[in-house]
Amino acid sequence: MTVRVNRFKDGSSVARAAAEAFFVKMDEVLATKPEAAVAITGGTVGIATLAEIAANPRAAEFDFNRVNFWWGDERFVASDHADRNAVQARKALFSKITIDESQLHEFPSSDNGLDLEVAAKQFANYVAEQNPHFDLVFLGMGPDGHINSLFPGKPAPASGAWVLAEHDSPKPPSQRLSFTYEAMNSADEIWFVVAGADKADAVSVAFGDDPTSLPVGKVHGKLQTIWFVDQTAGVRTWGC
Repeated sequence: MTVRVNRFKDGSSVARAAAEAFFVKMDEVLATKPEAAVAITGGTVGIATLAEIAANPRAAEFDFNRVNFWWGDERFVASDHADRNAVQARKALFSKITIDESQLHEFPSSDNGLDLEVAAKQFANYVAEQNPHFDLVFLGMGPDGHINSLFPGKPAPASGAWVLAEHDSPKPPSQRLSFTYEAMNSADEIWFVVAGADKADAVSVAFGDDPTSLPVGKVHGKLQTIWFVDQTAGVRTWGC
């Protein structure tokens, strides 16, 4: 497994470069099999990356129906709530391209009549049935080093579990559904899209002597991990 770091001047440049690289990666994957599986992320840079995918000239002719899109995590709120990653992703990308709903694998929402634990179990069963092999996972990172809804100081998910119900997120809303470290570490490639001075400390930990002290240091792509990071997030690590 290799780690590559691509550094950029700002968050917009991070999102644009990651979007361009997405099409190159999909060409590579789809040359060898009929469909790809990609997990996407929320957050400012994650959603900006989706918007850049939609705006890329390749989007008009690219066959998005050959890509299965999953979410790394989701806020357990109503299906139309503005905080929901899927709602933001639809606005940024999926409303602007041609793609069948069957290619979008959303986490359950809170208005489906299920409580959080039941929703997590049902979605875990769905994931097991679909058995996705993630060719690519986009991940953002919080200032505290969290990824998806996997936060510092929380107990490790059960071995073998791919889906986690988070009842008490330190960042609202409190209830979340998330893929686990184990699920993320099954991916061929993990791409971090990170920008902002508030991320500098966590980036330095990820590249320091004790990376696994934070969630961000507990995930790696099986083939490679690629960082798309801006100057302010990387300043403590690379002095840029």
